[in-house]
Amino acid sequence: MSDLSVELTAPNGHKYTQPTGLFINNEWVKSKSGEKITSINPTDESEICSVYAADPEDVDAAVAAARKAFKGEWRDMASTERGELMYKLSQLVEEHKETLATIETWDNGKPYSVALNEDLGEVAGTLKYYAGYADKIHGQVIDTTAAKLAYTIREPVGVCGQIIPWNYPLAMAAWKLGPALACGNTVVLKAAEQTPLSILYFANLIKEAGFPPGVVNILNGYGRKAGAAIASHLDIDKIAFTGSTATGREIMKMAAINMKNITLETGGKSPLLVFDDADLDQAVKWAHIGIMSNMGQICTATSRILVQEGVYEQFISAFKAHVAATSKVGDPFASATFQGPQVTKTQYERVLSYIESGKSEGAELAAGGEPVKDVNGKGFFIAPTIFTGVKDEMKIFREEVFGPFVVISSFKTEQEAVDRANNTTYGLGSAVFTENITKAHRVARQIEAGMVWINSSNDSDFRIPFGGVKQSGIGRELGEAGLAAYTNVKSVHVNLGTRL
Repeated sequence: MSDLSVELTAPNGHKYTQPTGLFINNEWVKSKSGEKITSINPTDESEICSVYAADPEDVDAAVAAARKAFKGEWRDMASTERGELMYKLSQLVEEHKETLATIETWDNGKPYSVALNEDLGEVAGTLKYYAGYADKIHGQVIDTTAAKLAYTIREPVGVCGQIIPWNYPLAMAAWKLGPALACGNTVVLKAAEQTPLSILYFANLIKEAGFPPGVVNILNGYGRKAGAAIASHLDIDKIAFTGSTATGREIMKMAAINMKNITLETGGKSPLLVFDDADLDQAVKWAHIGIMSNMGQICTATSRILVQEGVYEQFISAFKAHVAATSKVGDPFASATFQGPQVTKTQYERVLSYIESGKSEGAELAAGGEPVKDVNGKGFFIAPTIFTGVKDEMKIFREEVFGPFVVISSFKTEQEAVDRANNTTYGLGSAVFTENITKAHRVARQIEAGMVWINSSNDSDFRIPFGGVKQSGIGRELGEAGLAAYTNVKSVHVNLGTRL
C-alpha cells in the first residue's frame, strides 16, 4: 500500500495516513489509467496531495464487486447483524472524528469547529439512526378474503450508485449510505473531485468495522467520466445524487438507459420571510445562519430574504451589524473564524461574477462585495455580501449563487410574500418568521417547498425527511422516509382455496 497512501501533516499539526487509491472490494487499488486528481487547499491554494481518478473500467470493477456482494454474504446476513456493523461504523467515526474533521477543513475550507462539532456528529448520528432501522424494515399482511393470503416484502433495490457533493462530503455520504445499507443494498459511491480526501479515510473505517468485501466501494473521479459511467451503468439499479440542478438533469437522462430508481437533491433559492410581527432579533440571527454558514455553500441556504415593509429598514440595519460582528473571515483552523474560503477557485470566481451582476442590474450593495486576502494574499475568501433593493427579475434574485451572498427585498402583504416566495423554479427550503402561530401555519401550507422552518432556518435533523419539489429534486432523504428509495415492495398472493 506504500504507493496508495501518503503521510501528511495538516495545517493544525495533525498527522495521519491519507489513502490515495480507489477502494474496491475492501482493497486499495490504482486506477486503470493511472490518471490522478490533485486536491487543493482553498485557504492558501497549495497542493495537498493527488489521488487516483476512476475511469469507466474502474467503475465496472467496483460494480462487479458490489453485485457479487449483493448476491452473496451481504444478502444472506441477518438484518440485526447488518445493523450492528453500521453501529460499529458510527462508533469508529466518533473515535476518528478529529482526523476526519481535520481533513474536511483542509480539503474543503469549512471551519474546523463546525466540521468537528456539527458535521461529524451528524455523520455518526445518521449512521447510528439507520443502524437501528436495519432489523425493523417490515412488510405487511393484507386482508382480502378467506381464500387468499396476501403479504408484502420490502426488498433491497440492489446495487446503488451514489454521487456526493463537495460542500458536506462526509455528511452527504452518511445520508446516502445509512438507508442504503440498512435496507440491504450494496454501494458504489463517488466522491466529488474537489474534495476526495475525507471519504477515502472513511473507507478504511468501513473495512475496520467488518463490512464484507464489495458492500461499499468508494471511487474518486471526475463527474464527466466516473460520474457519467455510474449514472449510465446497466448493472446499477439505483442512482442517488446531490449537486446542481443542471447536473441532476443530466444524471436523470443517463439513468433512463435502464430506468434506474433515482433520488435527486439539487439546487435551491430558498426564501426567508420576515413579517412585521416577528421577533426581529431572532429573525436577524437565524437569517445570518441561514445564508452565511458553511460559506453560503448550502443547497437549502435561505438566500432570498423578504421583509415586510414596516420593519424593512430596521431589519437591514440589524442584519448588517450582526453580519459585521459575527462573520469573521479567516483561517478555518482558527477558533474565532466563522467563514473560511470558498471551496475552489471556480466557485470563488462564480460568486464574484454574481456580485458584478448585482451591481450592473442596479441593486444596492449594502455590505461586502469584494475578495478578502489573508496575510499571504492567497485563498478563495470573499467578504459576506448583502444586496438590498433587489427586484424579482434580477439575476441575483433568481439564480443560485452558492456563496456568502444574500439578497433582501421588501413586501407589503402576506399574499405578496407567498407569491414572490413561490415565484422560482426551485422548491427546497423556506423559512417564516412571525409570532402569529396561525399565520405561521397558514403560510407554511402555501409555500411551495419540501421544507419550511418556522422561526428558524436550516436547522435540519437526520430524523426528519429532507428534500424538495419542482427543480430542487426528486424523493426524500433522512428520517423513515429516506428508507423508501432503497427498497422495492414485492406483493405475494397465496391462493388458499379459489378453484377454476
